[in-house]
Amino acid sequence: MQQAEFEALLGRFSAAIEREGGAALAAVFTPDGVYTDVFYGAFRGREAIARMVDEHFWGHGENYRWEMREPVVSGDIGYARWTFSFDSRLEEARGRRVLWEGMSRFRLSGGLIADYAEVFDIAIALGQSNFAPERVARVAGKHIARLRERHAGSAHLPARPGSR
Repeated sequence: MQQAEFEALLGRFSAAIEREGGAALAAVFTPDGVYTDVFYGAFRGREAIARMVDEHFWGHGENYRWEMREPVVSGDIGYARWTFSFDSRLEEARGRRVLWEGMSRFRLSGGLIADYAEVFDIAIALGQSNFAPERVARVAGKHIARLRERHAGSAHLPARPGSR
């Protein structure tokens, strides 16, 4: 994929989240594409991706803004830094503007997204949501467990007697 094509794809991606909805986001993914959201988990296939946007994103927030910056693409992989914000609809933070920055990785196929993943500091997002400390700790604990599971047995977490 060429740089200009990738930038156009990112524009469609952001517009779908900001104002067009789940069907529009699903359309930029391959039929079996995967969107892995840090909070909501992995969604496979266009139908699941559309539901994620319409039910989770739009159900929990409004007035979204997703600004992609510094996009880079090489062959079938692309990256972009971003700033993301929305007004919360969650009871604890209703109406509060939540803002954070992160980076996304896009695996591409045939001009569409085959696999999407993101990284950001979840504490910054959770800290703006007015959640009880126990809820923040529970969410962080799930992320820690998934991270350690992904790297179990690797050079980062070698199996050692008595190690955690």
